[in-house]
Amino acid sequence: MSSILASRVTVGQGAEARDIAVEQRTGAAPGLFWLNGFRSVMSGAKAMHLDALGAQKGLEVTRFDYSGHGQSGGAFDAGTISRWLEETEAVFERTHGPQIACGSSMGGWLALLLARRQCRKGMPLKGLVLIAPATDATSRIAARMTAEQKAGLEALGYFERDSAYGDGPYRYTRRLIEDGAQHLLFGSVIETGCPVHILQGGRDPDVPPEHAQKLLTHILHDPVTYTLIPDGDHRLSREEDLARLSAAVLAML
Repeated sequence: MSSILASRVTVGQGAEARDIAVEQRTGAAPGLFWLNGFRSVMSGAKAMHLDALGAQKGLEVTRFDYSGHGQSGGAFDAGTISRWLEETEAVFERTHGPQIACGSSMGGWLALLLARRQCRKGMPLKGLVLIAPATDATSRIAARMTAEQKAGLEALGYFERDSAYGDGPYRYTRRLIEDGAQHLLFGSVIETGCPVHILQGGRDPDVPPEHAQKLLTHILHDPVTYTLIPDGDHRLSREEDLARLSAAVLAML
C-alpha cells in the first residue's frame, strides 16, 4: 500500500514568501497532479477521489493548497493568478515522471497555463483533465460586475458576492482581476502538447457550457474529448460525476 507524504514548500522571497502545504502519494508514473478551484482545498471530494484512484492503481498523486487556502500560509486577499501559478509550478517540480494534470474550475485555467509552460519547455504533460474549466475567469468576473460591485472594488479594493454553495461570501480583489489580464488565453491558439478531456455540467451557472465550448475552438493542435453532463452542476462531485472523472483519467494512462 502506498503512503502519503505531507510536506511544505516555501514559494517566493521576503515579504512575498508563503508556505504551501503539499500531500503526495508515492507511486508510479504517470502521476496525477490535482489543481483545486477557487476557494477549494486539497481535501475536497474530487481531490480525494483522485487520490483513491491513484492508490488503487499504484500511481503517484500530488495535491496541494494554494496560498490563502486550506493548510497553506499566506493571505487569501493577496492571491492572484500569478501567485497561484507560481505555487503550482513550484509543487509540480516535486513530481516524478510524466503527469496527468486534473484541474477544476479555476484549477482548469491554471492547468492550461501549466500545460503551456511544459509544452514550451519541451516537456509536455501526459494529459489534461479539465472539470468546468474557468479559463480567463477574471475577465468574466469583471464583465459580470454590477454597478454596486464596481463601486466597492473602487472604494475598498474588493467586492463580495454570495456563494451558491453555502460556504459564505466570495471575495474578489482588484489585484486578482487586474493580474488575471496577464494570463488570458482566449484570442489565440492554446497549445497544450497533450490530449485534453473536458467534463462540463449542462446546468453550471458559474462556468456555463458555452464557456467550455469556446475553449474547444482554441485548442486546435491537440486531441480533445468533450463530455457534456446535461444535469451536471458546477462542482460535478456526485458519484456518477466522480466515475466520469476516473474514466477520463484512466483513458490517458
